[in-house]
Amino acid sequence: MTELLRSLAVFCGSSPGHDPVYRRGVAEFGAELARRGIRLIYGGGSVGLMGVLADAAAAGGGEAVGVIPRFLAEREVEHRGLTELVVVDSMHERKARMAELADGFVALPGGLGTLEELFEVWTWVQLGIYAKPCGALDVAGYFAKLVEFLDDSVRAGFVGSAHRDLLIVERRPAALLDRLAMRPSPPPAKWTDLERT
Repeated sequence: MTELLRSLAVFCGSSPGHDPVYRRGVAEFGAELARRGIRLIYGGGSVGLMGVLADAAAAGGGEAVGVIPRFLAEREVEHRGLTELVVVDSMHERKARMAELADGFVALPGGLGTLEELFEVWTWVQLGIYAKPCGALDVAGYFAKLVEFLDDSVRAGFVGSAHRDLLIVERRPAALLDRLAMRPSPPPAKWTDLERT
């Protein structure tokens, strides 16, 4: 089932979070990627949850490819134990390169950068730029309130239910990867009501 899911771009925090449950959940996800032979594409850092993720994938014998902008290489302390480290010139180039290398996208717990990356790729899928699955691993309920907000956005008429459903949310790594591997067909690309009049 995962033969079509050879690599995943994973977004997560450069901080570890206060509760060790986040580190455990991220390590479990990295180990599961390695077990399934799914190549990790991530931000290239060695600190916080980024480092935990890459270390877990590598410890399981998996491939880990980091993509990091030059100006962050020192701040996020580039990981030196990766299969490959790609150094780029900007955040825009980083995101584009990660998207190019990946067959799908997953968000793990993280801050503003993680959320921005998730919403950007999800929007690209909604607009028909990519036909790649998007998911979030809801470690210890981290994304529960975001999911609630998204469901409210559907009820308010700002997000279509078919586009909301493009984001797959699961609490267990195996369940999330199983659903991502099914690669459901995305709905038609979203266009504004103004363009239909």
